[in-house]
Amino acid sequence: MKGLIAKKVGMTQVFDENGNLTPVTVIHVEPNTVIATKTQDKHGYSAVVLGLEDLKESKVNKAYKGQFPENVSPKRHLKEFRDFEKEVAVGDQIGLELFEKTAFLDVTATSKGKGFQGVMKRWGFHGGRASHGSKFHREAGGTGNCTTPGHSMKNIKMAGRMGSERVTVQNLKIVKIDPELKVVLVRGAVPGNKNCTLIIKSAVKK
Repeated sequence: MKGLIAKKVGMTQVFDENGNLTPVTVIHVEPNTVIATKTQDKHGYSAVVLGLEDLKESKVNKAYKGQFPENVSPKRHLKEFRDFEKEVAVGDQIGLELFEKTAFLDVTATSKGKGFQGVMKRWGFHGGRASHGSKFHREAGGTGNCTTPGHSMKNIKMAGRMGSERVTVQNLKIVKIDPELKVVLVRGAVPGNKNCTLIIKSAVKK
């Protein structure tokens, strides 16, 4: 597996050589620093820990700072990637060149929070008639039994907090990689707000 920590810039659109318009998401990828490596012999599995975005040492406690080597400054974002395909060493910088021969990506992020929502917005319920006097417009309807047990069963779709969940969108096609601007354009949308932190990985189903 190949993966990096990145930032979401936003969405735009590009034209291909045939004049077709493609909506794309712009992902900014600063070089990730290798914080640690884990091996099968020592840890029981192989993995690479990557870090992004420097922190001031004055704002880092000793417990957090202790996991970083002497020649590496503390990082705000850390992510462990198992079975990393590239051979790396602690302190190395890994950038967009990691995905030069990759065609599809899986992108993971925390989706936008939408607060407390009703069943029509949260689950796509149709609701009742909108006409006058129906008394059933945007309600959920029955959610439980009228006799024993007199309560709602588990996993009933009801109103509640929507969004702000860990979401992975798979098989996003790479439209363009720009090493100078350190951005990668992928077809379609990815979860999260602008400037949120993303985890981009080579697609597992391609």
